[in-house]
Amino acid sequence: MLKKVVVLLVVAFAVYYLLTSPGAAADSVRGAFDAVMEAFNQVRLFFERLVG
Repeated sequence: MLKKVVVLLVVAFAVYYLLTSPGAAADSVRGAFDAVMEAFNQVRLFFERLVG
């Protein structure tokens, strides 16, 4: 029950944030995407150096 309430609040905040400041929301998504891509690149580099 508590988990559903927390998820609902997070989703509601995300929708509110997106609607009130779409530019900042886009920057946040871009930053998160860049962080994920950097993590994948670091894992790839690790395996390249491990094998090579």
